[in-house]
Amino acid sequence: MDDLEFRRRILADPNDNSAEMIEAKNSSLVNRKLSDELQQLDTKLEKALKVDVPDDLVDRILFHQSGQTPAKPKTTRVHLAIAASVAFAFGVFTGQFDQILSNAEVIRSAEASSLGQIALSHVHAEAPFIDTIDESVQLSQVNAKLKPFGTELSSLPGHVYYVNHCSFGEQNALHMVVDTPEGKVTVFIVPEQSPTVTNFNDKTMGGVLLPLRNASLIVVGEKGVDMDPVAKTIKSELQWQI
Repeated sequence: MDDLEFRRRILADPNDNSAEMIEAKNSSLVNRKLSDELQQLDTKLEKALKVDVPDDLVDRILFHQSGQTPAKPKTTRVHLAIAASVAFAFGVFTGQFDQILSNAEVIRSAEASSLGQIALSHVHAEAPFIDTIDESVQLSQVNAKLKPFGTELSSLPGHVYYVNHCSFGEQNALHMVVDTPEGKVTVFIVPEQSPTVTNFNDKTMGGVLLPLRNASLIVVGEKGVDMDPVAKTIKSELQWQI
């Protein structure tokens, strides 16, 4: 099960304990954290919905609206009580749902930020080795490395100094060093889809992360240089296999 399918199913049902969902939950700390947090929110939501409406709530509402003590048939009171219960529960649910969306957005941002930080650490760690290499890589070589990701480039974005697969966190990624109008940049394609476009940086380097089809494109260069044009150019040249 890929990350996108896991997130879709866990948001739909935080208590899905099927064998494949249990395996997916335990496959990474990010998945386990998301599962635990959504289950906690689901529990709070269930408790919030179990709220007894005060017996005199309808009378209070009618009193404040009319300025006098209401005298309504019993059946009317029952109907109003039900309406008040639904309105109250809906208000509570709306607040809890907003909180769920807020927490989900925080998690998505944290995931994107984590990919960016891994990319920065990777570039710093391999700079002494990569900076001196110029393999004059051809398009066919790049596409051979892209094949496991289900895509290929229609043309190179510039002179390619280096391309290979690398260890990226707990997974493998494409690692490519390219000369572009924005300078020499490092490109990663990671088999994990980012939920959103994200910019990141440290003291000396910066980059951008773009979501792809079941993957993410990460471009890292000098801090202060806009990496968006490079990333968009590469993304536009990717052709996905059906």
